[in-house]
Amino acid sequence: MKRLLGNMRRTIQEYDMISDGDRVAVGLSGGKDSMALLYLLKRFQKFAPFNFDLEAITVDMGFNNFNLEAAKIFCGELDVPYTIVQTDIAKIVFEIREEKNPCALCANMRRGTLSDTMNNKGLNVLALGHHQDDALTTMFLNMLYSGKLNTLEYKSHLTRADIHVIRPFMNSTEMDIKGLIKSEGIPVLKSPCPMDRHTKRESIGQLVKQLEMAVPHSRKSMVTAMRNEEQCNLFANKKVPL
Repeated sequence: MKRLLGNMRRTIQEYDMISDGDRVAVGLSGGKDSMALLYLLKRFQKFAPFNFDLEAITVDMGFNNFNLEAAKIFCGELDVPYTIVQTDIAKIVFEIREEKNPCALCANMRRGTLSDTMNNKGLNVLALGHHQDDALTTMFLNMLYSGKLNTLEYKSHLTRADIHVIRPFMNSTEMDIKGLIKSEGIPVLKSPCPMDRHTKRESIGQLVKQLEMAVPHSRKSMVTAMRNEEQCNLFANKKVPL
């Protein structure tokens, strides 16, 4: 836990993610990443050099088999205010729209619901549980399927909602998060989504893991490449005379 907490603290301070007086909401999906993030942000709140409020928000997408009781108990034990927002996102995405690739629409609708809820509650910082493995997977997803070099940002701004989005786990690995879940006995909710474990993101994530196994030290090189803007040499967007 100390290593993960230390990484998170340094990331928050290096990227100026939280300031004195901020009202922070963790987007709590119930998965290991968001549950671990809420747990460590509550720990960090106790010794942070500034004061900030902390809450948790879950967007219930309307799946019949989604039980949030463990999340309610967890937030109660942490003394973190918890809001559950009921929606029909699942019905819209899977029944009305019958999306063949539902993840993008689902993510946009969930983010919109989170933003509206935060605005109504006066919360100004949204903390998400994305980690280093997610950033690597996103980079390969964009490169292979969208033809662009792009990945997750440490901190960004949702202009219309005037909300800052932060990712305090971006310098931490999925393995470290799994270790925290096990050592601290943090509950993890099973995703009710029928696409869980069957997405392009999951497939590319496995591909990245295979690269790590096949090429020693490749993770370090890939992470360095994501940060190395000065040595990024790409094709110029113009015709060169022959």
